[in-house]
Amino acid sequence: MAATVNTASRAVAAQASVTATDIGLLAARVGFGALLAVHGSQKLFGWFNGYGLDATAGAFGGMGYDPGKFFATLAGLSEITGGLLLALGLVTPLAAAIVLGTMINAANASWQGGFAMWELPVVYAIAAIALAFTGPGRLSLDAGRPWARQGLVWGAGAVALGVVAALITLAVK
Repeated sequence: MAATVNTASRAVAAQASVTATDIGLLAARVGFGALLAVHGSQKLFGWFNGYGLDATAGAFGGMGYDPGKFFATLAGLSEITGGLLLALGLVTPLAAAIVLGTMINAANASWQGGFAMWELPVVYAIAAIALAFTGPGRLSLDAGRPWARQGLVWGAGAVALGVVAALITLAVK
């Protein structure tokens, strides 16, 4: 019986130890999430040399997102919320879906400006998709929680939710 307990204890300890992958996911999540939150705060508050809500609303209206103030607020809140949730590793599939939906719209809105304009939203969308499938890693608030989900089904669900949300937004703008 002692051998069984030791083997079981070692298996649990091995599962709980932090790996290089966990550290890499932490760096990706925190860096990516913080940058998204900064972009959102630029839109809403004018922080970090941003234009603020009124100017952003005017730009959104000019891109066909009417009413501009509603869609500018939605984009800013989505970037802040999705970014902070990803940085914390909290409800990661939902956070990834929020970011993906927002970045699909950002890429669509900037498409006419050429590669330099839509490159960043596409990179952010790719990062959101990757985190939807990998999950946040052990160094996250999701780790060990009953709601923590990752893998093929949850990643695909998050991507589907983000795409559907983006399509709805594009349809009603």
